[in-house]
Amino acid sequence: MIKAGIIGATGYAGGELVRLLLGHKEVEIKWFGSRSYIDKKYYEVYQNMFQIVDAVCMDDNMEELADQVDVIFTATPQGLCASLIKEEILKKVKVIDLSADFRIKDVKVYEKWYGIEHKAPQYIEEAVYGLCEINREDIKKARIVANPGCYTTCSILTLYPLVKEGLIDTDTIIIDAKSGTSGAGRGAKVSNLFCEVNENMKAYGVTSHRHTPEIEEQLGYAGNCEITLNFTPHLVPMNRGILATAYAKLLKKADGSIPSYEEVKAAYDKYYQNEKFVRVLEKGICPETKWVEGSNYVDVNFVIDERTGRVIAMGALDNLVKGAAGQAVQNMNLVFGFKESEGLELVPMFP
Repeated sequence: MIKAGIIGATGYAGGELVRLLLGHKEVEIKWFGSRSYIDKKYYEVYQNMFQIVDAVCMDDNMEELADQVDVIFTATPQGLCASLIKEEILKKVKVIDLSADFRIKDVKVYEKWYGIEHKAPQYIEEAVYGLCEINREDIKKARIVANPGCYTTCSILTLYPLVKEGLIDTDTIIIDAKSGTSGAGRGAKVSNLFCEVNENMKAYGVTSHRHTPEIEEQLGYAGNCEITLNFTPHLVPMNRGILATAYAKLLKKADGSIPSYEEVKAAYDKYYQNEKFVRVLEKGICPETKWVEGSNYVDVNFVIDERTGRVIAMGALDNLVKGAAGQAVQNMNLVFGFKESEGLELVPMFP
């Protein structure tokens, strides 16, 4: 049994972490951190935890926390984890950061896209990008795990086999993605009010969304090349879920033909047939958010457009589970040598 602390336990991702860790047989939560609700009972913030969690919310004192637990999850806004982390802490605990502080290896890129100064650039190189299906062995040895973003997890896993196997022209990648409103966080914002979101759908962060450089960097590693792509997110009136639809030109083979369905399917099977949480759907079945809701699964599939020579690749996940808290637990399982699916054997909810 290990002890865990959560800084940011009252945000949506933090609340999902609590839910998942309560069902994990190897973990005890010792610290429910929340700067906004210090000294308030956790169940008073989330009434679904009444008679389940009686703990009081604590502050974000990472140094004190490090003396009490084995792993710290930081489900906080960008910049906080980097401002708190130090060598004395990393000598005592593992840190799994759900913010973007350690995802991007180029500090200048991080500072440009996030508009803040990075407070701990000395740890950027050491931090391991926590996409388990791709970096599993490195995660096992990590002191700092940079938990990927929700849009990025969906986009990268949807496109990874195509890029890794050199099946597409990476200069032609366009990603169109939709997310439920929980992806915008729990903070009060006019744009997230019911009357603003309901019966509405809108693009946002067009050409400027912060997950863009993360997707480009990770797919660039896969293709061993520099990638620049278009990523456009949209907000849709549902609680949770992400659907990413990606378009790219298939590279022609020596005989001038484009890869067949069987050849592309073989690429997906090569990387995902042994993966517990990535489901490559049967031919003709498109991913839907409702079939992954509440679970750690990612559903992916593709369709080849013979007329245009393009492939349309699709992925769906729950942004709060595989897109945040579930992936964080999956990373923790790898770091501590637990069964990778422990605490994550969640059957998708329907309806």
